[in-house]
Amino acid sequence: MSSGGVRGEPESPGASYDVSMKLAALALVHVALSGAPDPGSSASVSIVPDRVRPGDAFLVLVRGASAPPTAIVAGRALSFFQTPDGFSAVGGLPVETPAGRLTFGVALPPTAGADAGASECQGTLDVTAPEFPHRQLEVESRFVAPPPTAVRMRIAEDRAALASAFARAPTLPLFSAPFSWPRRDRIAAGFGEQRTLNGTKPSQHYGLDLAGKMGAPVAAANAGEVVLVRDCWASGNTVVLGHGASLYTTYLHLSRVFVSEGAHVARGQLIGLVGKSGRASGPHLHWGTKVGDLYVDPESVLRLPLGQVGLQTTGYGLRASP
Repeated sequence: MSSGGVRGEPESPGASYDVSMKLAALALVHVALSGAPDPGSSASVSIVPDRVRPGDAFLVLVRGASAPPTAIVAGRALSFFQTPDGFSAVGGLPVETPAGRLTFGVALPPTAGADAGASECQGTLDVTAPEFPHRQLEVESRFVAPPPTAVRMRIAEDRAALASAFARAPTLPLFSAPFSWPRRDRIAAGFGEQRTLNGTKPSQHYGLDLAGKMGAPVAAANAGEVVLVRDCWASGNTVVLGHGASLYTTYLHLSRVFVSEGAHVARGQLIGLVGKSGRASGPHLHWGTKVGDLYVDPESVLRLPLGQVGLQTTGYGLRASP
C-alpha cells in the first residue's frame, strides 16, 4: 500500500540535485582508487559514490581492462558494459546490508597474448547506517485484511508479470543523459520508510511517493523501452521502463497511460497521469527504480553521473558474473 499522505516538509525534489551531480561528476574523474590490481596489471577500479547507504545504487568503473570484468557485490552479480575508457556497471545494495566497510573483488580476464592469467582488482564501499524513518499508520481495514482467493490469484499473476519484466537479459544503456525526476513535487513518503499498519502489520516502502493532483503529468525518467503496461490489483495502472545497463523505473497508481509495451520513449516524454488506481489512499505517483530485480533508492540513481557512460559504449557487449 502506498500512502498519499504528507511527510512534513521535506526538501523539494531537485533542490540538491545539481550540487550532487557536480560532486558525483568530480568523483568520477578524481575519485581515489578503491583498490590496487595484482602486480603486472594496469587496470584500476573506481566507485561512484564510494560512500553509500543500504538501498543505494552505485557505479563501478574499471579502466585498463581489455575484456569485460566480473564482480559480485553483496551477493549480487554486476553486468559490465564497455565505455570509451573501460567498462562500467551499475550495482545496488539490499536494504538489509550491514553498515561498515564492504570489500569486493573485480576479476579481470587475461589480456590477449599475455603470459599472465586472470588478475583481480579490489573495490571498497563505505556503507553507512540507513536510519530509515518509522511511521505508525492507521488505514482502512481493506489495506490489511487478507484478500479473498480470487484476489490472491490475481496478485500472483501480477507478481509473475512483474518478475518477467525485470528478468530480461542485460543490455547496453539506452540512455545518453542522467536520470531525471518524473515529476517535480513534494516527497510524501521516502524510500526505505518502515511502517506499522494499524499497530500490527509491518511493511517497508521501496520507492518514492511524489505528491500530485489527479491528472498531473508523469514523465519518463530516462530514455528506454516500455517493458510492461498492466492494471495490477495493488499498484493499479502500472508502467515499467527498461533503460538498459540493468536499470528499470516503475510508475504506479496512474489514472491514465499513454504508452504501450514495446514502445521506445525519450527522457521527459509524457507516459501517463497521476492517479489513485489500485490500493492507493489518495492521488500520487509511486516511483520506483530497480537494478536488476533489486529495488534501490530513486534519489541515489538520480545522483549517478550516468550521462557520462550511457550510449558512449563501443558495442562490445555485456558480461555478468556467473
